[in-house]
Amino acid sequence: MTSTKSKDIVIIGAGVIGTSIAYHLSRRTDCNIIILERNTPGSGASEHSFAWVNAFGKDPRDYHTLNRRSLDMWYRLEQQLDGDIGIHLGGEMRWECSKERAVQLQLRIHQLQTWGYPCRLISRNEMLELEPDLCPRDVTAASYSEADIHIETDKFIDTCLIKTRENGSEIITETNVTGFTIRNENIKTVITTNTEYPCDIVILACGVETTQLALKVGVNIPQQRSPGIVIKTTPCSKVLQNVAVIHAPPMNNELQHLHLRQLVDGTLRIGQGTQEGINRDDSQHHADTLLANAKEYIPKIGNARAIPTPIGYRPMPLDGYPIIGFTKAIQNMYIALMHSGVTLAPLVGEMVTLEIVDDVDVDWFKPYRLERFV
Repeated sequence: MTSTKSKDIVIIGAGVIGTSIAYHLSRRTDCNIIILERNTPGSGASEHSFAWVNAFGKDPRDYHTLNRRSLDMWYRLEQQLDGDIGIHLGGEMRWECSKERAVQLQLRIHQLQTWGYPCRLISRNEMLELEPDLCPRDVTAASYSEADIHIETDKFIDTCLIKTRENGSEIITETNVTGFTIRNENIKTVITTNTEYPCDIVILACGVETTQLALKVGVNIPQQRSPGIVIKTTPCSKVLQNVAVIHAPPMNNELQHLHLRQLVDGTLRIGQGTQEGINRDDSQHHADTLLANAKEYIPKIGNARAIPTPIGYRPMPLDGYPIIGFTKAIQNMYIALMHSGVTLAPLVGEMVTLEIVDDVDVDWFKPYRLERFV
């Protein structure tokens, strides 16, 4: 059957951003979509993400607002997809044991409250009411951000792809993009190891690979290297009764903050430091140390074992903020590159669809165009 859709769109990358864009575009009748993924869907940065959806540490105000808008859109996206997309509700709880860090947390919560973010300082007793299995030790200051959630990215990606296929789109995995044919400053075909795909628009949503692919047509997408480690564990009993994510203080001055979440299958995801921090130690010893520190705070983890995961390289534009929009040099190449991909996926999918299908410039994206680097 011949397609009557008017725009042939090739999306390169099937992580949380690529699949969200694909799903939103597939809901429009004037798009014919092909998704190209060099491995399996979600096998890149999405698989290695801690997947905490939040606007907690997102400065300045405009960037905070962008993340807050997207956080609130997750609930509507779940209704639209009408399937299990791995949302864990309950908010985020954190605490500090040193006076200096306690002051920093108190100032941060006050700032976020002035921005209208649903968070508050809580007492040690309130912490234990939320999480009775927690052994927090000394608590100098604690906070609770009730709107925050976390996502099981594999479930979200799978559900997006199911709906995208139902809407007539094609997903091609295990295929490498090797180049492009250009005519009149536009990409005419996307070349892979096996074939070529004619296109009206190309969307690069391929994370760290975005820079390499864009260079094939002479476009520079500046990124910094951002390696990170989030370990997995074997299943254990339910250790978080109410909150979705916890951030715990370091056990000593030589360690970093700990962050932890639990999936439906009982496995844990544990990381350290900040989401923007650099961690390269993917050894069994490092994984065992993270889990041992987590057990100090949550003894109920019990006999779960640590599973080291390879270093994951996360998308990170040079200045830390998203790069979104068409490029000037190649007029039909659209870039969707960002670090906070899990948080921003609903908003980016919906707004990118407006820009591409309806030919508008979304004001929210104005600070995040590639041209700011020129």
